Amino acid sequence: MNRAATPGTDRQADRADQSSPYATASYRYYVLAVLTLVYALNFVDRQLLVILQEQIKLELQLSDTQLGLLSGFAFALFYVSCGIPIARWADRGKRNSIIAIALTVWSLMTAVTGFAQNYAQLLLARIGVGVGEAGGSPPAHSMISDIFEKKDRATALSIYSIGIYIGILLGFALGGWIAEAFGWRTAFFVVGLPGVLVALLLRLTVREPARGWSEKRELDTTPAPPLMEVLKFLWSRKTFRNIAIAGSLQAMIIYGVGNWLPSYFLRNFDIGLGALGTWMALTAGIGGGAGSFFGGWMADRLARKDTRWYVWGPAVLLFAITPVLLVMMTTKTLIVALLLTGLFHFLSASYLGPVLAVSHGLVGLRMRALTSAIFFFCINLIGLGLGPVIVGFLSDWFTARGMADALAFGMLITGCTASLWGTAHYLIAARSTRAELDASPANVPLAT
Repeated sequence: MNRAATPGTDRQADRADQSSPYATASYRYYVLAVLTLVYALNFVDRQLLVILQEQIKLELQLSDTQLGLLSGFAFALFYVSCGIPIARWADRGKRNSIIAIALTVWSLMTAVTGFAQNYAQLLLARIGVGVGEAGGSPPAHSMISDIFEKKDRATALSIYSIGIYIGILLGFALGGWIAEAFGWRTAFFVVGLPGVLVALLLRLTVREPARGWSEKRELDTTPAPPLMEVLKFLWSRKTFRNIAIAGSLQAMIIYGVGNWLPSYFLRNFDIGLGALGTWMALTAGIGGGAGSFFGGWMADRLARKDTRWYVWGPAVLLFAITPVLLVMMTTKTLIVALLLTGLFHFLSASYLGPVLAVSHGLVGLRMRALTSAIFFFCINLIGLGLGPVIVGFLSDWFTARGMADALAFGMLITGCTASLWGTAHYLIAARSTRAELDASPANVPLAT
């Protein structure tokens, strides 16, 4: 933990510590809980389309490639395009207000999705969801890194990332049963609107933390560096370059395989939409949530001896996805396949906390939101943008050639290739991690 250069500055920082609501651990964890809830709603609204896509496909007469574009590239393109300018705003402005505005936008656009009468309208509504969701995570990551010390940061970011799997659990469960009873349009209405109330809760109860509060840098008033300076800095770090590639490939597995799992089970096994939604909710929600927490918790503890565990850990867990996929996608036993989806989500979810902690550890205090946005640009454009589309294209291509289990084969090829390729980049990143963390601008005392 780094303080400013003089004893007088230390005393001023200590007084600021005592006056800040974040000096109380209960308030820090309250804020973390609210931000996690917001992130859960992000993925409820995003994942809802996945469980409903077979009903939507039938009503609107869509192809698998169109579905892949809808849940993948079209959403991701606007998500990542808006993410960087919003992150620049977050590195300069009030992050709590930015998150509240973003949550309101994506919640309303989720509800609007239920009015879509054709593919073009559906596409425009999902683009609106993507624009809103772009303002969620980068500001939240920046706030979390400001209020939790370095030794606890990966765990805190992993707890925040559990919101993904709470959202998936609720999206699958609510979407499946509501759609089975009332249709897919009602599901979008019911799930979308509560986010507006949560946005109000966040704006009224979550205080904006001081930049660098966890490093006791209350006097840091330096401006955020220009975008190109941040991009140049990140590109110069071998660790960031390689974890961005590895994380993108891991996201390709999460979205390329995960987004098609409901369709795979409905096409290959005798199971209803409501029952499948419950299974997907439990295996993705519990398995993914446990994996997300475990990844950060394990990294924080092992990294006390060697910081390279922040990338060695994700490498080991990513590699283990390949044998799980080989069994999961080839078994003919429904219960085995369903249970293995829990292990699949556990392994695939484990990387985000450690990788974000490393990314924020590499950069200066007013570069954190933008660093998250750039990292999310990579993982969403490649992982979310290309993953579902590649699987959908392979499924259509194999189907046109009369291949049985075309969707399963497309999922297997995509997932195993990304698993092995991504593991290699994590191992390459580990070679430079320790030295580049030690050389971080966040470790340089502030001028007084």
